[in-house]
Amino acid sequence: MKAACYYETGPPSVFRYEDVPDPKVGPGDVLVDVEAISIEGGDTLNRAGGEMASSPHIVGYQCAGTIAEVGPDVKDRQPGQRVVCTMLWGSHAERVATPSIVTWVVPDGLDIVEAACVPVPWGTADDCLFEFGHLQAGETVLIQAGGGGVGLAAIQLAKRAGATVLATASSDEKLERLREYGMDHGINYRDVDFADAARELTGGRGVDLVVDPVGSTLSDSVRALAYRGRVTLVGPSPRRHRRRQPARRRRPDVPAVRRRRCPRVHREPPGLRPRGADPLARRQAGTEATIRSLSSHRRRAASSSWATFEGAAGLHL
Repeated sequence: MKAACYYETGPPSVFRYEDVPDPKVGPGDVLVDVEAISIEGGDTLNRAGGEMASSPHIVGYQCAGTIAEVGPDVKDRQPGQRVVCTMLWGSHAERVATPSIVTWVVPDGLDIVEAACVPVPWGTADDCLFEFGHLQAGETVLIQAGGGGVGLAAIQLAKRAGATVLATASSDEKLERLREYGMDHGINYRDVDFADAARELTGGRGVDLVVDPVGSTLSDSVRALAYRGRVTLVGPSPRRHRRRQPARRRRPDVPAVRRRRCPRVHREPPGLRPRGADPLARRQAGTEATIRSLSSHRRRAASSSWATFEGAAGLHL
């Protein structure tokens, strides 16, 4: 099969389009003929200098296509089904083998290209807002990097849940486009201090929740919080051209971060239904607009951790 691969990391010129061996199908795997891929932020970071699992290395962790073969232990998938799937690497190829548990059936009528970009950004946004952020109707949320994949998804999900939505972006043009997705107030972080702007927009109170996929902005995200506010941190991906801010003392009502490492969970506990369990169905029903950006976010499946504040604010990493 053909694949986009590289033998060393570096600039885009390291890519090669060449023949590689077909993937092997394990007992619990499905073999998918790839029709569309989603280019995620983690793909570009890996190509620039990430870890290579093989040589040549086929990058990519999200794609969509049609099942060509299923492993002997797979009971809930069958050849001919259209699915969108995730994996640690390998999506930028004609075929991919991945565990059936990380595939989702694409509803009839939903374009395969649109489906290819749903699980990672929309699933991440849903987790940030609801599973860990505990967003409720009537609350105010600040979404960093609103123009990225996770940001666009989070804006729409938060607005649909009845929240007031603030978002940051690097230009007024980007912010204007975000209004059609449900953003109530936009903040150009190149022109103003976004934490001060968020507090001003909330009458000095601060926001109930910050979704932060940037990471380098964490301290200012905390500063934007209301009393007992929460931050969900994912990624992180570096933000360029960030305004330099003078050093500030930590707010007395926001304690220091205490981290704890937790094992990765592969399956949900019995009886637990994630709030965003079927983003493809929601997309098919027309309740959210199509994601028009496929960049901005990386999600490392090899590790998982979170941190929590006690008392005044909460942080989930």
